Amino acid sequence: MATLEPQRDVPLAPLTTLELGGPARYFVRAADRETLVAAFRWASDAGQRVALIGGGSNLIVPDEGFDGLVVHVGLSEVAFEPDGTVVAGAGVPWELVVDGAVTRSLAGLECLTGIPGSTGATPIQNVGAYGQEVAEVIESVTVLDRATLAFEDRSPADCDFGYRDSLFKREPEHYVVCAVRFKLRPGGAATIRYDELQKRVAPEASLGDVRSAVLDLRRAKSMVIDPDDPNRRSAGSFFLNPVVAPADRDRIIALSVSEGWAPNAESVPQYPMPTGEAKLAAAWLIERSGIHKGLRKGAFGVSDKHALALVHHGGGTTAELLRFAEEIQSRVTDRFGINLEREPRLLL
Repeated sequence: MATLEPQRDVPLAPLTTLELGGPARYFVRAADRETLVAAFRWASDAGQRVALIGGGSNLIVPDEGFDGLVVHVGLSEVAFEPDGTVVAGAGVPWELVVDGAVTRSLAGLECLTGIPGSTGATPIQNVGAYGQEVAEVIESVTVLDRATLAFEDRSPADCDFGYRDSLFKREPEHYVVCAVRFKLRPGGAATIRYDELQKRVAPEASLGDVRSAVLDLRRAKSMVIDPDDPNRRSAGSFFLNPVVAPADRDRIIALSVSEGWAPNAESVPQYPMPTGEAKLAAAWLIERSGIHKGLRKGAFGVSDKHALALVHHGGGTTAELLRFAEEIQSRVTDRFGINLEREPRLLL
């Protein structure tokens, strides 16, 4: 293998859906495992920090960029087996995996359609939507241990999945996700758990029908990347739906009704969690805090389709985006006593 020669001063904004941020001092696109390992060795020898990027749909790049080596993980092998096994490299576009599964009648990913980004991000975030979580169908995750530069397969139990969470998210300096092995259901029924989806499709709807319905729902909320959509420069859901203790859920419901923010307790959206906690709708909290869809401050605003998406209208800076997000978080905290957690990763 030839000596690795990273590029210098590569703009990172075009590699993100927010189109924000400065350059990488050094940059490498790792299309295979050998290049990935070589990049870490180069960084170690050169005394440079390493940051990883994939599809850029869940990433915020600082205005000053990244003073170190940015590795764009482009591992792009993908294979679909008749028994429902799917193995996809971290750099494979996620929609390609969903499309391949649905067209082959492999159930388990149909509700996760339309989510931008690459396959490698899915176990990190434990992505979920419309009643499905990717952890439900992951059989193993192949990772590179950054300390030993050895590849290993980790079982779901080893990944420690939680709500939009995993070991890989909590320990980003330890592992690089290289590939994901899924176990889907050949000829299986579609997952139709989510209320909004149940109103759109019949109980016996096909995988394709469910996927189409989810795409329609996402488009209506500007949650599908479309170059003609004025809300396109975003990172999707900017805040996580907060998971709270039953006492906090009851307090917020009672407060919302007494203050007139909701006509009755049933109109306050909340979803029971297996842990006994409750997941609240961050978008609902944001709007009841006085932040409306379509609100705009300078180069940034709230999507006019969904209160969870913050939109870059062009000409802005990352510092301005983060200040805008903090204003929204403060409004929710002041009104409900709930701290919203940012979902996109800040490249530090």
